[in-house]
Amino acid sequence: MTVHELSRTEARRIAVRAQLLDAVRPAGLLDVVRGLTLLQIDPTAAVAPNADLVAWSRLGSPYAPGQLSAALERRTLLELQAMIRPAEDLALYRAEMAEWPERGTPSSWREYHRSWVATNDVCRRDILDRLGTEGPLPSRALPDTCAQPWKSSGWSNNRNVTKLLELMVQRGEVAVAGRRGGDRLWDLAGRVYPDLPAVPVEEALRIRDERRLRALGIARARGPECQVEPADVGEAGEPAVVAGVRGKWRVDPAQLGLPFEGRAALLSPFDRLVHDRRRTTELFEYEYQLEMYKPAAKRRWGYFALPVLYGDRLVGKLDATADRKAGLLRVGAVHEDVPFTTTMTAEIGREIEDLARWLGLELVPPGQALPDSAVSAAVADPGGHETPVER
Repeated sequence: MTVHELSRTEARRIAVRAQLLDAVRPAGLLDVVRGLTLLQIDPTAAVAPNADLVAWSRLGSPYAPGQLSAALERRTLLELQAMIRPAEDLALYRAEMAEWPERGTPSSWREYHRSWVATNDVCRRDILDRLGTEGPLPSRALPDTCAQPWKSSGWSNNRNVTKLLELMVQRGEVAVAGRRGGDRLWDLAGRVYPDLPAVPVEEALRIRDERRLRALGIARARGPECQVEPADVGEAGEPAVVAGVRGKWRVDPAQLGLPFEGRAALLSPFDRLVHDRRRTTELFEYEYQLEMYKPAAKRRWGYFALPVLYGDRLVGKLDATADRKAGLLRVGAVHEDVPFTTTMTAEIGREIEDLARWLGLELVPPGQALPDSAVSAAVADPGGHETPVER
């Protein structure tokens, strides 16, 4: 098979177009999710929840968050392991659920998951009984009769019911039926998921690799093990090399040779265009790090800086925070990785204005004093960074 020889510019344009970030905007939310294969759920909402921000980056102000809520209620979209996916894609996960423990996790963890669930089988059955009788329910309404607590050095330590539910999702026994505020509502999987026949595991993995490559455009064949959603694509697509970048890639042949027209876009830090930081560095020559976990004095770009796309280049970072109590979108800085031309400044500025309009907030540019009505709110709530959401 021919190995395609691509320039960095060609590779970038393939990636941008595959991620629905070129000048041709998708028709609607379902087209976005089907094209990207997923929307990642993340609790940080310094600007907007990630799933909504990713959808807005593609659709602009015509997108309203209520559209996502409605699609989840209609079950045209489903929540599966902190990812929102098209309902029809569940068929690609059913066989893997049936052969649990899960793939894509180090073998030591798979064995620990297996033994921990077996030890707590009484609690698992208690949860199924309660949901069968009363579901949908939040996790705090479910019994914790675990014989062995969940041990972790992270946030999930001793969160026995939450961890057991997440493993029961992987087993295909329970599912997220909706949300109440920030809390997930759990129910029996048979009441939530569509009744679709399972695609055999190996075929399903092949199809998922193909869809992932179609969404990424270009990706490595192999990468580090990654839970939930890999960054690599196996043998999907066709082999390629990129000038100036070491190693081999896989490229979606449907993306080769197509015309490209770019635009300005503001991206979530969790956007799939930049999610694989190594690929971002190799193809876009763009340095980025999410700095929300750093002390404020050590941040270069801001708590939740949004990568700025212009055409086929990532050209800067937008340091912005949505202060909902004060009704403001406060822009701390627009960091320019390359000098902005007059045209770039105008187009990126319009995207920032559209972001404020979409959020229903008044835009406060860098260096502009807060409106008098907002000063007291800003002092009362100086953080305003997160809206807690259970993943």
